[in-house]
Amino acid sequence: MNDAFDFNDLFVFDIANNHQGSVEHGLNIIDGVGAAARQHGVRGVFKFQFRQLDSFIHPAHKGSSDNKHLGRFSSTRMDQAGYKALFDASKAQGMYTMCTPFDEESVDLVVSMGFDLIKVASCSAKDWPLLEKIANSNLPVIFSTGGLGLSNIDDLVSFFEHRGCDFAVMHCVSLYPIPADKFHLNQIDVLRERYPNRVIGWSTHEDPDALLPVAIAVAKGARIFERHVGVATDTITLNAYSSTPAQVGTWIAAAKAAIEICGSRARIIDEAETASLDSLRRGVFARSAIKKGTTVTRDMVYFAMPYQHGQMDSGHWRDGIVAQDNVDVDQSLRTEAVAIPADPDYLIIKEAVHEVKALLAEGHIALNSEFEVEYSHHYGIRRFRDVGAVIINVINREYCKKILVQLPGQKHPAHFHKLKEETFQVLYGELRIWVDGREKILHPGDTCMVLPGVWHSFWTPTGCVFEEISTTHHNNDSVYKDSAINQLERHQRKTRVNHWGRWELPKKLEAEARP
Repeated sequence: MNDAFDFNDLFVFDIANNHQGSVEHGLNIIDGVGAAARQHGVRGVFKFQFRQLDSFIHPAHKGSSDNKHLGRFSSTRMDQAGYKALFDASKAQGMYTMCTPFDEESVDLVVSMGFDLIKVASCSAKDWPLLEKIANSNLPVIFSTGGLGLSNIDDLVSFFEHRGCDFAVMHCVSLYPIPADKFHLNQIDVLRERYPNRVIGWSTHEDPDALLPVAIAVAKGARIFERHVGVATDTITLNAYSSTPAQVGTWIAAAKAAIEICGSRARIIDEAETASLDSLRRGVFARSAIKKGTTVTRDMVYFAMPYQHGQMDSGHWRDGIVAQDNVDVDQSLRTEAVAIPADPDYLIIKEAVHEVKALLAEGHIALNSEFEVEYSHHYGIRRFRDVGAVIINVINREYCKKILVQLPGQKHPAHFHKLKEETFQVLYGELRIWVDGREKILHPGDTCMVLPGVWHSFWTPTGCVFEEISTTHHNNDSVYKDSAINQLERHQRKTRVNHWGRWELPKKLEAEARP
């Protein structure tokens, strides 16, 4: 059962000490900010900070101290009953609750009060006694990374993973407010690439009226957004990095606008966009009269605007088109009235290779320039996109390594090996594999061993890159369930080329097609 907390699209409102030790003032903050969150329909979180001041502050500094923070902590002290009132008000607003504990006793209080999440402040990110206590809280954790190098963040990620904690990571710059040249929002890219299975957020301390940073953070892929909140009065002045409810509403609106502008990774082409481009395309028109049955050559047509719906456009023109109707001078060639020759076999493979290279790049899988490729096409190249695979041969000695790439929806038929034992490991995408009649779904990092003589087949719904590590590969070692495949010569079901076969492929396929 996967009961992990969903960290995506959380807006965290840190009250910190802005309640000023007053329950009434804290309730005003919660009411105002809660209304802004509801207005914009976001998943809101009110965050508190707990310090057990009697033990947290050294006795010699309880009266006065040159540490600028301690006086503020003492002057805004709130008892547990006060925090309980603010906690209950947050829940009544339909908000999640989170708390940053700064000592071990506060962790116990966070748990006993029933907070939804627990936060590790940047200043506590190396406080291992406190981190151990937080890890044992069994609450979802968000930790900030202000002032931490990547090795420190690696330590925290490994620590919480080892403890089995559910956690997210927040890019943070611990300057209040953040100067314009210190945001380092590119760090969000670094964290997303380094910890691809974790939600990355942005904890911010900029000028409350600055809206560009949150929009950039959205574009960089941040999915948690945190800022300090408060309410100004005649006697209370907010600090330079805390937002009023009105500023919170504007900030949320800017983030939501950026989310809408960025859109999803799976782009859908809008009909209006297609129509807009159609209005700029060139259509194919007859330069001279063309009779039905004529093979149309380039000198018989011209390209011009405006393109008409249903017409052949210049991008689909090719020599060898046959007219299926008479076409008068300056009349358009309509796609339904011409016979378009099929792509040559080498072009089917070449177009697939473009997608194969894109999958390798998307999966950050690098190849050197010295390799051999096999294009498997068990039912012919015309069906390669349905049944086939691209096999990159890396090494074949007493041990063998191959990298296999399948495009979305591509299948590999059922077979077994007489001699070879192999293990598959998925590097990118999802692989569905049947071994001895049982289906296994493999994701990156998953492995599956197949012994000699065991039937297996595989396909991918997403596109997949996976390794095959095996004993020595032997030609003609595969036995297919479909006996028709077994009757084929090896070159009839596989085309083997050096590198990608960019120049070699057309001649190779032409030679293999000869009887």
